[in-house]
Amino acid sequence: MNRPARRSRERAATDREIRQTARSLLVERGPEAVTLRAIARELGITAPALYRYYGSRDDLIDHLRLDVISDLGDELAAEITDQRDGGVGQLFAICKGFRRWALTHTKEFTLVFASPTGGVGSAEGSVATLRQVTEPFGRLFLLAAGELLAGHEVATPSDDVVPAELRDDLAAYRDSLLAVFSGSGVDVPSDRLTLGTTYLMMQFWARLYGHVTLEVFGNYPIPVSKPDALFDGLLADLAREIGLDTDVR
Repeated sequence: MNRPARRSRERAATDREIRQTARSLLVERGPEAVTLRAIARELGITAPALYRYYGSRDDLIDHLRLDVISDLGDELAAEITDQRDGGVGQLFAICKGFRRWALTHTKEFTLVFASPTGGVGSAEGSVATLRQVTEPFGRLFLLAAGELLAGHEVATPSDDVVPAELRDDLAAYRDSLLAVFSGSGVDVPSDRLTLGTTYLMMQFWARLYGHVTLEVFGNYPIPVSKPDALFDGLLADLAREIGLDTDVR
């Protein structure tokens, strides 16, 4: 093997070690423990040496987030492989899988979905939104929703329910969704993905994400002895709101 190729392989191996060590620190001690100094100490190298791989802690954290999202996407994709019902089973299996993963990977969930990366109230730069988690977890969620829209008659809210102040944002997002669906071979008629439907999808995600976040951090407003039943109730409500008469348990 020539020297440049060997150096490239050695660099890739060290990069993997850095990220594996960062992931271990995250799981064992939480996001605050993931620092370049702590990683260097674990690996027995100097902190400045890490700057040959990552320009800053934020740079490393961004890559770690992507690793976590990729693993989540792979896990959920494997779970829904045998679902063949036009997106209904897939969508709700993804919802349940997301909750289950969040409850068993609380540190990773905190890093990816509960750590601000943009301004307050801003989706720019935040991986905790559907637009920014498109690869691969968000993409999995959106494609299941697209399959549902393509294969089922769902309740389509009137565009009149959409606040006027949100219409430009939703119109742009709807266009990006149609491009995602088209590029993935999911034929969603444009007249089914109205502004009202796009607004409904946004609210669906917000309620799912909000519920899971409350549960992960133990912030339910009252003590709940049977959280599974509460989550199943949420999914049943969401199913009814989009016009599906289906058992989501």
